[in-house]
Amino acid sequence: MSKNMTNISSELPKAAMDNIPTPNENAMTITGLVKEKGRITGYQLSDNRIVSREEGVSLAKAGNIKGVGIAHNKDTEYLKSIPDDSEDNNLSSLPTVSTENFS
Repeated sequence: MSKNMTNISSELPKAAMDNIPTPNENAMTITGLVKEKGRITGYQLSDNRIVSREEGVSLAKAGNIKGVGIAHNKDTEYLKSIPDDSEDNNLSSLPTVSTENFS
C-alpha cells in the first residue's frame, strides 16, 4: 500500500470520531472490556478498576485514558481505539472481563 493510501486509511476512522482527547502524562489504558449480551457496558483500566461505559467516556474526555477517541451512535457515546499500525491494542482485541466487581 502506498504511503498516501496508508495515511488515508488511518485518517478516515479518526474522522468518524467526535473527539480525540489529549491524554495526560499519567493516563491509563484500557486492558479489558465488560460486556452484557455482546455489548460493551464498561472498561477495565490499567489500574484494574472497572468503570461503566459512561465513566470511561468521561475519563477519556478529561485526558485520563490514552489511545482512545470518543464516538457516538444515536445518543450513546462510547470509546474507540485510535488507529495505528498495531491491531494488538484495538479495543476489539481486548479480553472480556468478569463483572463481579462492577457496580
